[in-house]
Amino acid sequence: MSPIDKPADRDGAREAILGKVRKSLGIDGQSGARDAVVERRIERPVRHLTPARVLKPKADLEALFAATLAAQFSTVLPVAEFSDVPGAVATYLRQTNLSGRLGIGSDPLLEALAWNGEPGITLVPGRAAADTEVGVSRAIAGAAETGTLFLASGPENPVTLTFMPATHIVVITSDDIVGPYEDAFNVVRKLYGPGLMPRTLNLVSGPSRTADIGGKIVIGAHGPQRLAVVIVKSTAPAAT
Repeated sequence: MSPIDKPADRDGAREAILGKVRKSLGIDGQSGARDAVVERRIERPVRHLTPARVLKPKADLEALFAATLAAQFSTVLPVAEFSDVPGAVATYLRQTNLSGRLGIGSDPLLEALAWNGEPGITLVPGRAAADTEVGVSRAIAGAAETGTLFLASGPENPVTLTFMPATHIVVITSDDIVGPYEDAFNVVRKLYGPGLMPRTLNLVSGPSRTADIGGKIVIGAHGPQRLAVVIVKSTAPAAT
């Protein structure tokens, strides 16, 4: 290790740079007033401008959410009750000639569904593996502003199920669909409590795609080729 690579030297150089920045701003490293401003901002987040497209009644937001997802190459599967989810998933898999082996986490709401009532479906619990073709997750919120799903990582909904399988199926209730991003983040804050967040929060608005090569849209470039979203109209049952 060369002298310049020593941790102490790197820390010293970092502090020297930050010291110059502080001096240019006329502050020191122990600015209590600035810390207080940050604390207030965290406790009471400032509301940004809200797009007019989401200043609508709840029913219109749900329709906007579904339409925006569909416009972004997603398949929307509306169902009336949570108990209808397995049937909707099974029908989608048959219509698209996809495997009935579903990678699934330990989400209590998904585990409680009567998947065994669909003979073509087999659940494979745990994180996605190299041979997992279809993953099923539950979104904790959806922003109608851009048709975006909010997916929290964890054993209930492993993040690998979001990115590794070629097909990703997401279940969300209409109750969890809100207008702007700010409201979706409020749903997350309410769910996890003050000062807490999941390890990762993935925002998904459609199947993986890119236009980096030749300006042409390529689906499935960095993740799933297909995204199906089951929107449940009724409230989710209480987890047991």
